[in-house]
Amino acid sequence: MPSRRMLLAQAASLAGAALTPAAWTAAAAQTRLADDPFQLGVASGEPTPDGMVLWTRLAPKPQEMGSGMTPAPVAVRWEIAGDEGLKRIVAKGQALAVAEAGHSVHVEVQGLRPGRDYWYRFTAGGHASPVGRTRTAPAPGAVVERLRIAYSSCQKYSAGFYSAHAGIAAEAPDLVLFLGDYIYEGAADGKGVRPHPVEEPVDLAGYRQRYAWYKADPDLQAAHAAAPWMVIWDDHEVANDYGDDQDRSNPPPDVFLKRRAAAYQAFYENMPLRRTQRPVGPSLLLYRSLAWGNLAGLQFLDTRQYRNHRTCEAVSDGKRIPADCPERFDPARSLLGAPQETWLQGQFRASQARWNLLAQQYLMGEFAGEGGKKVGNDGWDGYVQTRRRVMEGWRDAKVSNPVVLGGDIHCFFAGDLAMAPGGKALASEFVGGSISSLGRPNIDIVQRLGWNPHLKFGDGETRGYGRLDITPKACTVTFRGVENALVSRSPMRDLARFVVEDGEAGLKRA
Repeated sequence: MPSRRMLLAQAASLAGAALTPAAWTAAAAQTRLADDPFQLGVASGEPTPDGMVLWTRLAPKPQEMGSGMTPAPVAVRWEIAGDEGLKRIVAKGQALAVAEAGHSVHVEVQGLRPGRDYWYRFTAGGHASPVGRTRTAPAPGAVVERLRIAYSSCQKYSAGFYSAHAGIAAEAPDLVLFLGDYIYEGAADGKGVRPHPVEEPVDLAGYRQRYAWYKADPDLQAAHAAAPWMVIWDDHEVANDYGDDQDRSNPPPDVFLKRRAAAYQAFYENMPLRRTQRPVGPSLLLYRSLAWGNLAGLQFLDTRQYRNHRTCEAVSDGKRIPADCPERFDPARSLLGAPQETWLQGQFRASQARWNLLAQQYLMGEFAGEGGKKVGNDGWDGYVQTRRRVMEGWRDAKVSNPVVLGGDIHCFFAGDLAMAPGGKALASEFVGGSISSLGRPNIDIVQRLGWNPHLKFGDGETRGYGRLDITPKACTVTFRGVENALVSRSPMRDLARFVVEDGEAGLKRA
């Protein structure tokens, strides 16, 4: 079996092979493509005050293995303008889409003006892509009066349609956050409202096909084209409930790391990420931060790659463990890993932002069931001291207005976080439901709210997303719900609204 070192070396050599002069010559000779190669749309992400990443991936036949592309490289031209009609071009260039990178393109644009809208497109083989809208971040420390963020997670393709993404596109937010489970890796089971490939992906070709199947959805493409995205992953981008080198089906670690390397490569190929985030074997640096002038600072966490293995497995029913299991309180256990925890605490100490958003995958507060006797061991409840260290970091650094955003659980939840049960609120958290993945009956949610009084709202039957409207005085969170995710282009409605006021921890209904 390949070792971790061998996987790293293979990935490094693969990355270097993609940019040879001979490849450029071959690409230049290929002038036309028979079919539209832009059927996965366009995207942008990782905004900075002077630029962002522009992304596309060539796929004339998205649902086929290989997406209808030959091994030959293709020259892709790009342009970005200060107007929607692309009359005032401010930057342009050419990139190379190569088979070794799934014919994806990641263009890192620089030299733009801060805090501005821009529009962009690609051309290749005689075809033009859709036009996308993007935006630069404000200048460092700039006075910013408003920020609109849409955030979402969990978009199982077979479970429902992506009307929520059409809603996000209509919002025209400044920024979109995706908090994990962009794809689901499971084999087709004949259930759901629309099919996807039958086989569960375990190699790069399989993951590439699964992403292409998802990204061909027009509503998802519209949301990507509406604003820059910041993305993090959860488990289903690789395998259900995995952590570090452990998969729930318990293959040997070296076998699983080979699969993880393939999944991470496909994730990179299909997201608007920077070259510094390109994976090396089974490793990809995904935790990072984003500053939005003086108004908001955001930290994005990776809770999968570095965590300790699941705890209390001997007394687990597969998902839940006894709340009094002593192992989950072990301070040596970390959901984030020591280097990421150190980085996060440094972010807290350095923050000068009015609002501080922690973007991660889960419901962060304890989520007890069965009368408070059981908790899960796949999220923060299995790593109690990591959660405590995060809250102590907010308190000790006097972080201004901490707000947690989460996903994973396929439900909407809003609640407060405190150092001790029933204590004074230190922060508030908002789990923004799921795009399509099915949740819990609301009769169960009502019962859970009784067992978890720090949670003030819950809904498990509605699919949708969360929207933040941030000003210096308040952070207003609106849960937006789809009327029926089992039909295409379902209308949206406001499900609930909350406000956190500047300098006053704890949410209020708005």
